[in-house]
Amino acid sequence: MATIPKLAAVAQLETERLVLRQWQETDKIPFAQLCSDPQVMRYFPEQLNKNESDALSQKIKALIDERGYGFWAVSLKENIPHVPTTLTTNRFIGFVGLHWQTQVMPDQPFMEIGWRLHRHFWRQGYALEAAKSALAFAFETLTLNQVYAFTATANIPSQKLMTRLGMQNQNRDFAHPALPSGHALQAHCLYAITRQQFEKLNLV
Repeated sequence: MATIPKLAAVAQLETERLVLRQWQETDKIPFAQLCSDPQVMRYFPEQLNKNESDALSQKIKALIDERGYGFWAVSLKENIPHVPTTLTTNRFIGFVGLHWQTQVMPDQPFMEIGWRLHRHFWRQGYALEAAKSALAFAFETLTLNQVYAFTATANIPSQKLMTRLGMQNQNRDFAHPALPSGHALQAHCLYAITRQQFEKLNLV
């Protein structure tokens, strides 16, 4: 089995408009709002309550502490006027980053890129901007040869983002092992991009 890459210290990434950073205690309230939003969670098995979202954020934070990277909290460098003040108190908009996947077939273990943003920040290029930075980190800092992404086959918006990142559908659909047989979201698709493909696209 491949060895999970680890760093000596927690990495923080910056883009033109965003900071990808370690989680803070103040992220928990807006993250709970995100995880209880039926629009955001449409392609996930269920919405999360406050205790569940707090536990998830703590797990993600602990993995970042352990490995030096992960599903980073994403915050805006500047407040956005049309967004409710309650969501921009600390400018947290969701998470984007990398996760060492050992549970999902096929081809595990592998490095997964994933994202989840509050709906007020959709369709503004934030997920694309943050994901490009995360991919650059995966290939340049972690020196990986390939990064994967997966989602429910019904989740067309996420697949469109994968395509915009230069990722390609591997045509290897699979049944997510955490979902029961017959579940509406059980069927998943697998996307991937190689270091060579990423460099050729010159995305960052």
